[in-house]
Amino acid sequence: MKRPIHYRSMGYFDAVRRYGSIREAARRLDVAASAVNRQILKFEGEVGLPLFERLADGMKLTPAGEIFARHAIAVLQDEKRAASELDALKGLRRGEISMIAVESLNAAFLPALIERMVTKYPGIALKVRTAGSNSIPSALAAGDADLGLAFSLYHHPELTQVAVGRFRLGAVMRPDHALAREAQVTFPQCVRYPLVLPSADLSIHTLLEPQLRRFRGKLETLVEASSIELIKNLTLRLGAIAFQSRIGLEAELASGRLVHVPLHGAGVLTTELGVYLREGRALPVALDAFIALVRDELSLLERQDAAA
Repeated sequence: MKRPIHYRSMGYFDAVRRYGSIREAARRLDVAASAVNRQILKFEGEVGLPLFERLADGMKLTPAGEIFARHAIAVLQDEKRAASELDALKGLRRGEISMIAVESLNAAFLPALIERMVTKYPGIALKVRTAGSNSIPSALAAGDADLGLAFSLYHHPELTQVAVGRFRLGAVMRPDHALAREAQVTFPQCVRYPLVLPSADLSIHTLLEPQLRRFRGKLETLVEASSIELIKNLTLRLGAIAFQSRIGLEAELASGRLVHVPLHGAGVLTTELGVYLREGRALPVALDAFIALVRDELSLLERQDAAA
């Protein structure tokens, strides 16, 4: 479906919002900077208020611009949905999905999910970006991605959770560690040993925070890191204990290089892996199909986690 003029005009505004520069927006859109500037001035004339502050280092949204940006994001996403549905009626079976997901899903969950999507819907193009759970809500609200996958997000009024899976938290260690053969462990048991801990920008840090506060001053923290991959590799090299779900550890657990011992407090401790959309978002055909596959994959993963 050809993009209407209104959509293209909104695209000019949105590109300036994203990149903070008329020149960079024009470069990304492959149009003249003067064309982008004319459209911004036209919108500002129609609104009767400046939409951007013209600063020495670029363009920044004004309060009016923030309101207009929410409208622009809705228009662009709705046009994308309409194009997808019209293409589906034509039997073209094509579309595009952009997602933003936490790092630990890159090991096995996302590759398996994407393989299923590409096999079942070969005409759908996928774009994947990695980010921490704490930065995913703002990306979705800004329209930078269609869908987000994140652990243990607190309630965000701008987001809707469309699927969720619950997974056991555990202490992760090498099989030669003193606690490796325990059926379950508690945090007090674990703090007797060197730790590799998640930094505050990872969602699991929030889950562990009550225990971290309780034992502050007694912890032997070797490293605090914001990368799950780094934490995993340091656990292997240093023989320390880390904390996370089994997600992201699939290869290491299968090979026996690491073990995952369920962590207990007042019962089993769990984390939620949620699938999120911008609140009020209408679902294009392709995105709706993808969400159905995500739900299936989460259900399968929950069953595997419970049986492990």
